[in-house]
Amino acid sequence: MATTLGKLPHGDILKRISQSEHFQSGSFQNIEHTEMLAPNSSYWKMAIKYWQKPNSIRPSSPIPSTKINLKDLDANKAQYIWFGHSSYLLLAEGKKILVDPVFSGYASPVPFAVQSFEGTDIYLPEDMPDLDILIITHDHYDHLDYETMLKIHPRTKKIIVPLGVSAHLLSWGVPLSKIIELDWFETKEIDPIITVTATPTRHFSGRSVLRNKSLWCSYVLKLGEYKVFIGGDSGYGSVFESIGKKYGPFDLAFLECGQYGDDWPSIHMRPEETAMAAANIGAKSFVPVHWGKFILSLHPWNDPIKRVLTASQNIKLNLQVPKIGESFEFTGSGSVDGWWNFQ
Repeated sequence: MATTLGKLPHGDILKRISQSEHFQSGSFQNIEHTEMLAPNSSYWKMAIKYWQKPNSIRPSSPIPSTKINLKDLDANKAQYIWFGHSSYLLLAEGKKILVDPVFSGYASPVPFAVQSFEGTDIYLPEDMPDLDILIITHDHYDHLDYETMLKIHPRTKKIIVPLGVSAHLLSWGVPLSKIIELDWFETKEIDPIITVTATPTRHFSGRSVLRNKSLWCSYVLKLGEYKVFIGGDSGYGSVFESIGKKYGPFDLAFLECGQYGDDWPSIHMRPEETAMAAANIGAKSFVPVHWGKFILSLHPWNDPIKRVLTASQNIKLNLQVPKIGESFEFTGSGSVDGWWNFQ
């Protein structure tokens, strides 16, 4: 358990954190005022709702998925593969970049909690190709997975994390030389092909009762001729318009669309807000993620995609919804086949 939890920032990491303008009164702060819970909510009320949770939050049948040989894919062809929730592999310009991989089958400190849906675990760390970059958006269990990190980092050249998250990785044996740690609005040129800029979201961090000791990020990824937005987790707010004006437009954007609830409206987006965020940043195409694998809320498991599809059609956005495991081109038409239409 202690190993899975990771480690809080200390020493040189803590010294750098203390110099960040986003770290105040002992913790990182959102740029926009962000309440963790709605005014009329409480953790006790939430516990009661979870005890009475409806059956619709979990699919009645295995999730449709496709397994391909990722190591044989042409990295010069701009494409991505979604693995459910917020894990996906990007290939373009000869580079291979993996985002928030969770392949352990659960998203919690212990294996028996927050287990993945049947059909979503067709890929393992061993199936991943050797990576140029591994990107982590924040340290929550559904984005930073201990078991996956142990198996992935030896075949990864560089790992990009938000400020403070390196403490976890170092405690798990990841070499410091591989880690690139970024504060909001900080840019790092990885090589002549890849440049990464850390940008804000409206969220929080923490793998135990202590919160916001490390930062949470979205990223602007420049990959040769392509510009990709890696959204991480975020509530809706002015942050998207600001990012769009400063860094947009984007060829492709991955935006959270799931695990929302009336009890925490400021830290996760409703599907209609996801569509607005895509428009705000100037996404030519966007992929809704953070759904389809884990139960972290009480909405029907396929509610996110049904609602964001309608919202995207209303404002004429190019929505892409691949099946888990299939390759999809950056510039794909966005056509979808309704694979999620079952209870």
